[in-house]
Parts: sequence; structure tokens; C-alpha cells
Amino acid sequence: MAIKVGFLFPGQGSQKVGMGADLAREFPAARRVFEEADEALGFALSRLCFEGPEDDLRLTANTQPATLATSIAALRAFESECPIRPVLAAGHSLGEYSALVAAGALSLADAVRAVRERGRLMQEACPPGQGSMAALIGLDLDAVNALCAEASINGEIVVAANLNAPGQIVISGHAGAVRRALDLARDKGAGSSVELKVSAPFHCPLMRPARDGMEPVLTRLTINPLEFGVIANVTAQENRDPARVAPLLLDQITGSVR
Repeated sequence: MAIKVGFLFPGQGSQKVGMGADLAREFPAARRVFEEADEALGFALSRLCFEGPEDDLRLTANTQPATLATSIAALRAFESECPIRPVLAAGHSLGEYSALVAAGALSLADAVRAVRERGRLMQEACPPGQGSMAALIGLDLDAVNALCAEASINGEIVVAANLNAPGQIVISGHAGAVRRALDLARDKGAGSSVELKVSAPFHCPLMRPARDGMEPVLTRLTINPLEFGVIANVTAQENRDPARVAPLLLDQITGSVR
């Protein structure tokens, strides 16, 4: 029986100072990825990945291209040693861009430039302190949707943003609405809940300015035929149609990650 392999790429939050340094030192293919990313962005992203400082690496506009470049460096190192082709790929949030690079739909240079702009726009979409995110444990999606609806009052909204696993859902929205949802979740017996240390309320309607800003960026991208399918965040379905790539990437900025 033939073994079928899929590639899964990480999103924001997986970054750390030193990431990719061993890969670049040991594998020429990985080193070339960082060189290409540096050239595309016009600054030493590789040095930020390898040496920090951490505060700069954690800035969303830096984190997103850094995570993508390291992901593709790992992929190229793997490919240089293992002649295995996947049957599909997926990625969490910005990881969808990494999956699209892996599938040949996006060039590395286009992708790192796009996610740097994506990170900047997402950071600026909601003023600091006005938005928040929180993880809820022990409630199913119907229960989370119900408490989000109950907590969305006084012009403030909160929605399910990341459907990570059955019983583990992240909510996102106005800070006040998120805190009300947390109180309601505790009253309804959620196993545990915690407000996340994030810089903005991602994957919710408050990201609309970022979505609008990314539309011309994604419209200008060259989208090549996909060598294999990529599972989109917002649909949780495999996509092989180049024409759908940009619309799906736009929808995931304000939509739930499935």
C-alpha cells in the first residue's frame, strides 16, 4: 500500500528566536530560502529569525514572514533529503500561505511580501486594547455560538474564530464582549477558559479593514496552478482552483479558521 503524505504548516504563535538557524547552517536549500526572503523584503529577516531580538520578532508584521520563511526552509531541507511528494497541504491561518508556496501556487518572494503586509494591516485594524481573544475548553460550537450571541451587546461583538478541535474553540472580538463571553462560559461549565496574550482580535469582523487592505495585494499576485490540493482555512475543504486562492485568503482574515 502506498503511503500518502500531507504537509501541515504552523501559524502565528509558533515563532521563537533562533528558528531556522540550524536549518540554514546544515542545508543549502534552506539557506537559499532565507536569502531569497531577505532579498524580497529588503532587510535581513534571516537575522531577525536567528538572533532576534524577541520583541521585534513578535511584531505581527515580522512574525508572519518569519514563520513563513522558516516553514519553507524546513520544507526545502526535507525535500533535499526525502523525495516524497504530498497529496495535499494545509496551514493554520498564515500557514495557508506556506501551504500554497509548497503547492507551487505562490512564489516565496510574493508570499513573504504578502504576509508582511497582511501582518501590518491586521495589527493596525483594531486599536490596541479594544480587541481580545480567548480560548474556551469543554464547550461545543453550538454552545460557543450561543454564548457569543449573548455576549455581543452594546455595539460590541465576539465570535468563534478558531475551531481548533472538538471542545477547544478560540473566540475573538471586542475586549468587553470577550470578557462577558468568558464569564458566561464559566457559568455554563466550560472546563477552563483563558484570555490570550495577542496583539489584535484576529479572524473576526473587526479585521475588516485588514481584509479591505489585502484585497489589492492579493489581486495583484500571480497564482500558478496547484501541484496538489490545499485545504482552505475557511472551508476546511481541499482547493485546486487557482482562481479561488485569493478569495479564500481574503475570507480567512475575517472568517473562522476551521
